Amino acid sequence: MKVEVIIVAGGSGSRMGKPKQFLPLAGKTVVEWSLQAFLAVPEIERVILVTTAENIREYGPMLVGPRVKLVESGPMRMGSVRNGFKEVSEDAEVVAVHDGARSLVTPEIIRAAVEEAYDSGAAVPAVQVKDTLKKVTNKQMWISDTPSRSAYWAAQTPQCYRREVLAEALNRFPDARTATDESQLVEKCGQKVRVVPSSYENFKITTPEDLVMAEALLEQRQGGRRRMAVGFGWDIHRLVEGRELWLAGVKLPGKKGLLGHSDADAVLHAVADAVLGAFGGGEIGVLFPSDEPKWKDMVSKDIVAEVLKRLKEAGGSVSNLDVTIVAEEPKMKPHYKAFRSSVAEVFGVPVERVSVKAKSAEGLGEIGRGEAIACHAVAAVLLR
Repeated sequence: MKVEVIIVAGGSGSRMGKPKQFLPLAGKTVVEWSLQAFLAVPEIERVILVTTAENIREYGPMLVGPRVKLVESGPMRMGSVRNGFKEVSEDAEVVAVHDGARSLVTPEIIRAAVEEAYDSGAAVPAVQVKDTLKKVTNKQMWISDTPSRSAYWAAQTPQCYRREVLAEALNRFPDARTATDESQLVEKCGQKVRVVPSSYENFKITTPEDLVMAEALLEQRQGGRRRMAVGFGWDIHRLVEGRELWLAGVKLPGKKGLLGHSDADAVLHAVADAVLGAFGGGEIGVLFPSDEPKWKDMVSKDIVAEVLKRLKEAGGSVSNLDVTIVAEEPKMKPHYKAFRSSVAEVFGVPVERVSVKAKSAEGLGEIGRGEAIACHAVAAVLLR
């Protein structure tokens, strides 16, 4: 049979502070684990990954492949499913729809749901509810009923359908925007949906606690916990007239900027060296020598991208970052929040795992005279 998959990864991640599908998880991003599971099933001919235009620009190059197509998401889940379905081949027999944040799905769960959908028309992986259910029908939070949990199952993904079944549901309910899954619409069409017993590990990553549990389970699958390694980085650049001042990936106002072969972002340079040091990856001065013309005026974010690529190849991921800027001018404190957010985004870690602070040189030396800015950084990384 011919199977195609729609992975919905367009959420904003409001409870996580950033799109959860692209948070780091056990050496990859959340959505990469989902992709990996589907690409491990030979019957699946193509995966259509639906995400925001911004995510496509930022993460597209590392996600696209011979069997992966990127499509822009809609304003809500059903809009994203519709956008993805437009790209499904006419001759596809089964279409699977999966939450990009269900990173622990396995090829076995995928195959079972696909095969059941091929036989019966529609299938949803699910697990029996473990907790006692309480029905609450008023704002005062009084319990009005305790239904028997034996009849209730918690739906998961991938929800799988014969192509014509999903097409009918989407066509008959074009205004259904708030449905939380496609099976609701399929059921309204009169199509019976069969439950495929799944695993409690196939949960959706929604809160920070979910991320911790997912990390532990993935590490267990890969043979145990990873070890932590620590690296130190340091950088200093002279302040001169007529240069833009970039620190931590943030452009600061002023008439002076840091002098260097690249954009001279001392913070990103120091943190990049700290990451390299943690896994024995060398230093940015060797990777991007200042006497090489092609690196002139290089954006430091591109330096970080190469460092992170090498870290990933070494089986590692960034855990925590601690940054100390040493400067007399300009004042750094007003920019702390912007610095933390930028460093977290550039290095792909939650902002709560990043610390940025600044110290004065108390008028001593070239930094104290306002002639230079330096930065010290410590990086903790997890290695296989």
